[in-house]
Amino acid sequence: MSTELRRLRNYIDGEFRDAADGRTTEVVNPATGEAYATAPLSGQADVDAAMAAAATAFPAWRDLVPAERQKALLKIADAFEERAEELIAAEVENTGKPIGLTRSEEIPPMVDQIRFFAGAARMLEGRSAGEYMEGLTSMVRREPIGVCAQVAPWNYPMMMAVWKFAPALAAGNTVVLKPSDTTPASTALMADIIGSIVPKGVFNVVCGDRDTGRLMVEHETPAMASITGSVRAGMSVAESASKDLKRVHLELGGKAPVVVFEDTDIPKAVEDISTAGYFNAGQDCTAATRVLVHESIHDEFVSALAKAASETKTGRPDDEDVLYGPLNNPNQLKQVTGFIERLPAHAKVEAGGHRVGDKGYFYAPTVVSGLKQDDEIIQKEVFGPVITVQSFRDEDQAVEWANGVEYALASSVWTKDHGRAMRMSKKLDFGCVWINTHIPLVAEMPHGGFKKSGYGKDLSSYGFDDYTRIKHVMTSLDA
Repeated sequence: MSTELRRLRNYIDGEFRDAADGRTTEVVNPATGEAYATAPLSGQADVDAAMAAAATAFPAWRDLVPAERQKALLKIADAFEERAEELIAAEVENTGKPIGLTRSEEIPPMVDQIRFFAGAARMLEGRSAGEYMEGLTSMVRREPIGVCAQVAPWNYPMMMAVWKFAPALAAGNTVVLKPSDTTPASTALMADIIGSIVPKGVFNVVCGDRDTGRLMVEHETPAMASITGSVRAGMSVAESASKDLKRVHLELGGKAPVVVFEDTDIPKAVEDISTAGYFNAGQDCTAATRVLVHESIHDEFVSALAKAASETKTGRPDDEDVLYGPLNNPNQLKQVTGFIERLPAHAKVEAGGHRVGDKGYFYAPTVVSGLKQDDEIIQKEVFGPVITVQSFRDEDQAVEWANGVEYALASSVWTKDHGRAMRMSKKLDFGCVWINTHIPLVAEMPHGGFKKSGYGKDLSSYGFDDYTRIKHVMTSLDA
């Protein structure tokens, strides 16, 4: 007997809608490999309708006093808390993540981040007014940009949606948000929650594939395009946006170096690094998956890391003893498998290196040693539960190899030597440098990278500023 699939819908101008032409795609639970819902495959008419709704709603939302936008965001945060179990269920169906970890590691920071930006809504100030030319006073206005076209990824569908809509709405912009085609369920639920709080047209959700995203970015209405995704997707967005000079905000790939010096507390470092490398199946641009270890402790470290990998569990969402769930989709499973299958002869798989089970897209926690700087698996983002290990001889070589990739999002340094830690934090060419830890994020601090990891910041006042524009106002004192 076939089970009827749940129908997800777009949210446009305060109401749920099917795609104008009726097209849909199936949405698959990665823990089972089975479809559980259909979602709209939106086209030009749907994007036009969402952009028109956002543009119509913008003037009134922009002109609200900041305190009113703050109230709305605080209500959204409260509603997310109240409906947390619904959000968790939708996200777990989206991603196959462990239920307990989704509850403890995603809902609290999401709610906190919304509340942070609710506070930021009341901080839209410029520099103090002053006379910089005789007889004239200058002041700075900080204003919202307008309609924002936003594309969220599949690795953290809920949290990345928050990182996009919260600062945008706080600053007075209106939003058209597209979730990944593989993970639209939690975003559709968010639309139901947010839509009951903000005026119609302020927050819109359009489901679809990469062509839908392209239509959004190329549309003449939005003043800004924001994407979290692959380098290829980011470059495509930047190229499309350049045609009409839209502002662009890009958070792209990563290949975080984890530099472990000889004075490191090995057991603690291994425990923390393995958790930061395997959490969310390594599907995190900041994941601790590229380890560089001083040659004097290399063998001991690899042995301990392989043991930690063998003790790390992946499994179904309701298993309370697992650290991570499946890879998100069959293409991602194929990508991770391909990296291992193409390993050079000098590489050694110390742990894992294989699929787990034949149902869903699970992959074993993996450690690969014996690698060289120009190996594919060192240079390219795997985005899976695979930790690579290289052996370095001194600080200069560690810096050279750490910086020797095209990504520059996050990094970490493990040492008890304060001076060395400070030198490394200066020399590492990454948007974030953690010292003796890896992966913690707080709403008050910026997240974003350099080079092919993109530009623009998420979180913090810097992320808030990215959703504003600056206007100089000058008035004559003689008028």
